[in-house]
Amino acid sequence: MMSSAEPRIAEPSIDARRHTAAHVLAYAVQDLFPDAKPTIGPSIENGFYYDFDRATPFTPEDLTRIEARMHEILKANYPMTGERVTRDQAIARYAGNEYKVELAKGIPDDEPITLYTIGEFTDLCRGGHADRTGDIGVIKLMSVAGAYWRGDEHNPMLQRIYGTAFATQQELDDYLAFLEEAAKRDHRKLGPELGLFSIEEDAGGGLAFWHPKGTVIRGIVEGFIREGLRERGYLPVVTPHIVHEKLYETSGHLENFAHGMFGPIEVEGQRFRLKPMNCPGHILIYRSQGHSYRDLPLRYSEFGTVYRFERSGTLHGLTRVRGFTQDDAHLFCTPEQLQGEYEQTVDEALRLMEAFKFTKFEYFLSTREKRGETDPIAEDAIRNALESRNLPYQIDAGGGAFYGPKLDINLHDAIGRKWQLGTVQVDFVLPERFDLKYRGADGADHRPVMIHRALAGSMERFFGVLIEHFGGNFPAWLAPVQAVVTPISEHQLDYAYQVRDQLRAAGFRVDADSSNEKLGYKIRHWKTQKLPYILVVGKTEAADGTVSVNERGNDAKREPISVAAFGDELRLAVEERR
Repeated sequence: MMSSAEPRIAEPSIDARRHTAAHVLAYAVQDLFPDAKPTIGPSIENGFYYDFDRATPFTPEDLTRIEARMHEILKANYPMTGERVTRDQAIARYAGNEYKVELAKGIPDDEPITLYTIGEFTDLCRGGHADRTGDIGVIKLMSVAGAYWRGDEHNPMLQRIYGTAFATQQELDDYLAFLEEAAKRDHRKLGPELGLFSIEEDAGGGLAFWHPKGTVIRGIVEGFIREGLRERGYLPVVTPHIVHEKLYETSGHLENFAHGMFGPIEVEGQRFRLKPMNCPGHILIYRSQGHSYRDLPLRYSEFGTVYRFERSGTLHGLTRVRGFTQDDAHLFCTPEQLQGEYEQTVDEALRLMEAFKFTKFEYFLSTREKRGETDPIAEDAIRNALESRNLPYQIDAGGGAFYGPKLDINLHDAIGRKWQLGTVQVDFVLPERFDLKYRGADGADHRPVMIHRALAGSMERFFGVLIEHFGGNFPAWLAPVQAVVTPISEHQLDYAYQVRDQLRAAGFRVDADSSNEKLGYKIRHWKTQKLPYILVVGKTEAADGTVSVNERGNDAKREPISVAAFGDELRLAVEERR
């Protein structure tokens, strides 16, 4: 026995604190619920978890007891001691726990096998801990959920207890406040409340139904993207939702992505698939005609709906669905045009993100695991585009697509969360697989280069992120209803309709409240709907041809203004995309 199997540090990292907290969680559960088999418990971003095999579900009351016991273990300040053992010793130690035995058997021969002990609890673990339980800081248990052993649905279902740990109480309080704000912004909650979309389980789950208000916003987003596509000379195309399986054999998707595809669907003895991506269809359109170097670059764009098989446990509102529409485009160019086309595509991505008030980005140059001879060319194009714009980036080794390296753009929303949205890929592989050609200035056939480009990623995911970024408080240019005219009594209803119609004729999205409720109730209701403007009209406004403006986020009392003056104010807010 040795006092430790790893070097100690005076101030443990946050990962070491959380890793140790996972051990403390397992210790507490074993103390209170001896029938629960501990399986595995790592640290994760923002916390830790541990999975247990137990027939009886853990209750909220159980979590309270477990957390109290964890606090006792922290206060006891047990040392974390390590012991190096043989594989046979580890298997014998956990003979009654088939999960630990499986883990012990799976440790590679060239890796040490270690057991770590705090108090009376010993766990099979590779290390990376705080010196003592008192070094963890502060902890809190968050929730319990189901999880398959090793993430495989064919394995037993376990119970996963989630927790978090921080060095100080202030850090924990800040994190809990962040979670509270994130919960208020949750698009799965706000979407139905604001009448934007719904996920209908009767349809099978993972499929979004866009309601009228959500469809309005989607149309605005698409219109903004289409505007950029027209300016850059993209040609719109439409491809089928279902195609013969052999198309994906040629592209390589069937070999590399079959697990994410729906089908096959048998039709007259032939096998079809719902399309999981749009690129093979765009390639067929390119290949259907001959092309000269004078035709290039050729840019095809499509708001193409694709379908991917996602397990039910991974579905999450709009951000993880089974059917979604990509703002997809594919560019076919000469090798000499690659750098310029790639740089302009990066500019398009930045234009999109900045227009929707995202201001902080992270860039990742994602390389392929199996690099080909053209990979350095593709990587240089990405690297040069980033460096010429002074955009800092990181290398994501192995994160590229099977057909080429790519640039992934992660953005931070209003409360600091990271989202992966835009991606721009360089592809020398699919032009080879499909034998794409163009006639060069020398009269010979040459192979074009492809750029795959989806700037929003998918309309569903982008929309879900927008809801959470704005907290449902869409700026006037995006809001599905920009203003509602609210009469104080039914006597002003006709005037409310006149104001509504006048503003609609000016191109604004305005409704009138015809309900028979009291004014206070109406205003509270429309505030919950997060409208940019509530226009109150009473006897004075009806007589003077004015409106009293209630602006979201502005509690200052305003004098009534003419309908035309309000129209000018709203038009400016829309034009400036405030």
